[in-house]
Amino acid sequence: MTDQVVIITGASSGIGKACGYVFSEKGAQVVLAARNQEKLNDIADKLQSLNRQVLAVQTDVSREEDCKSLIDKTLEHFGRIDVLINNAGISMRGLFEDTSLDVLRQLMNTNFWGTVYCTHYALPHILKNNGSVVGISSIGGFQGLPGRTGYSSSKFAMHGFLETLRVEHLKNGLHVMIAAPGFTSTNVRKAALGPDGQSQGESPRDENKMMSPERVARIIAKGVKRRKRLIIMTLEGKLTVFIRRLAPKLIDKITYRVMSREPDSPFN
Repeated sequence: MTDQVVIITGASSGIGKACGYVFSEKGAQVVLAARNQEKLNDIADKLQSLNRQVLAVQTDVSREEDCKSLIDKTLEHFGRIDVLINNAGISMRGLFEDTSLDVLRQLMNTNFWGTVYCTHYALPHILKNNGSVVGISSIGGFQGLPGRTGYSSSKFAMHGFLETLRVEHLKNGLHVMIAAPGFTSTNVRKAALGPDGQSQGESPRDENKMMSPERVARIIAKGVKRRKRLIIMTLEGKLTVFIRRLAPKLIDKITYRVMSREPDSPFN
């Protein structure tokens, strides 16, 4: 990754923050993008103290003008773009019939449109370098998760966008990768929106049984290096995708049972 320029959205915490450390460790020049400038600056200062090249750009990916500005500032500072990691995302928890449509719009604007906006403005420059476009997804992009209609919908949409992009550019060297971690110990679940659009607060799941952001980031970096098209990071995820192909009714029942066992599940 030496001297490659890697843009990472949602880089102020969790997987995005871990990617900043991992990619810069491998010699990349990293651009950290997120809404919280203070957190970005703190991470940038730590990376610069390690003699790593970094740029922090305050960005709300749900705003097209912010995404364009992110790409413009990256080119102004580093002069090129090799990898775009679309990691910024939010989640939600609540039955569809109880959920405000504004919540679903927020999920789509960040998770789907944020990926589309950033990719649109970065793509011409990535193509010059036979670079990579990466989408950080989850099993929710392969199997509908009850109680998370907005989240699954946005990830299914992201998949469709990225897979189409890959096919359109089969003959010109663009690498497109979808990475699906398992449940990861990050702030995404704590910041997940409830049916009324308010943060749910504490995560309903046991953080100690989840993947660490650092492990996820290293798998992503390896996938980019090897130009993988799809990485499903857990056995549970791989089984879900496999069973869905062979016995979709069975995986619906399994998914319902597993998700209904969450503490304070909105359904049972």
